[in-house]
Amino acid sequence: MEISYDEICRAEFDLLQSRIKHHFVNIDIGCPYGMAHVATFHQATFAPLSDRAMELFLAAGYRRNGNCLYNMCCLGCMACVPIRVHPEEFLLNRNQKRVLKTNKDVHIRMLPLCADNENIGLCEEFLRTRYPKEDNSASGYYRDFFLNNIVESIQLQFRINGRLVGTSIIDVGANWVNGVYFFFDPVESKRSLGTYNILHLIQMCQKLGIGYLYLGYFIQDISAMSYKANFNPHHLFIHKKWQKKN
Repeated sequence: MEISYDEICRAEFDLLQSRIKHHFVNIDIGCPYGMAHVATFHQATFAPLSDRAMELFLAAGYRRNGNCLYNMCCLGCMACVPIRVHPEEFLLNRNQKRVLKTNKDVHIRMLPLCADNENIGLCEEFLRTRYPKEDNSASGYYRDFFLNNIVESIQLQFRINGRLVGTSIIDVGANWVNGVYFFFDPVESKRSLGTYNILHLIQMCQKLGIGYLYLGYFIQDISAMSYKANFNPHHLFIHKKWQKKN
């Protein structure tokens, strides 16, 4: 019987984890998603990783924050569920076709990841509008979250008539893309740019023959995270296994 991709990844990750598990620590903070539980990050800081090592971590449900890789192990809460899309399986729905049509005038360019004034300004406006009660800053997001020394990261800039309206931060590998963060001009909220970003990433993966697009966490009760389940079919990491959902 043929061994699946996930079974191979799981076996390789078990060997990797046995050598590095002593580097991981648990850190408790208030839940960044507003859930009524203490959030426990199981994390470690890394030097540069190989493409395959990062692929194994993603396939095991881990996320990246700066130079840290982590997963959630919160007591009494399992709301954060890693989600990924297999681009070759993806099927557009009616609303997603509408989003593509609405954003035909958007020009997208791939660039090195950098914290220039234009990106900082747009990110600052996004955070101020969307998360006004939180102590967030665009410079802090770039310094502590986006920029890193462990994987290859790039940005996609979304422009309308030359004006920056969105920036997508992604990590890229030979067979995987990790969606790190997307911020956009709140004035353009009717365009559904978050959905458009994921549709573009799926199309990019299809063109490049990339097998796996990781979209971070799906959280059922938070609209900013639950919309990811609209991309079908998708796969959820439940009980340490990827399960296909339509």
